[in-house]
Amino acid sequence: DVQLQASGGGLVQAGGSLRLSCAASGFTFDNYAIGWFRQAPGKEREGLGCISSSAGSIYYTGSVKGRFTTISDSAKNTVYLQVDSLKPEDTAVYYCAADPFGSSCSRLDVWGQGTLVTVSS
Repeated sequence: DVQLQASGGGLVQAGGSLRLSCAASGFTFDNYAIGWFRQAPGKEREGLGCISSSAGSIYYTGSVKGRFTTISDSAKNTVYLQVDSLKPEDTAVYYCAADPFGSSCSRLDVWGQGTLVTVSS
């Protein structure tokens, strides 16, 4: 079974950085897609970006463009979300999700448990 473990969240001051990790098991990185999402209190879930073996990195929302970067480490079966220049409005639970069958960023059906990022002003 495909399983994901997200980690790396925490409390950070505005302007700071974090590197979130999504450790994957149950598939290899020669054919994969892993995306990042977040959900702030009282708000709908928001897609941030996805990295796949077929399409590289894509980003969904302009609010994180230039500040968030997806990085893949196939040796560790881990995808990272590097988050820089953090703002208080980036406070949310961050989730990673994977395509259990291949490399489609439109089929991210397996979810990790989420990691909380809190940005103080």
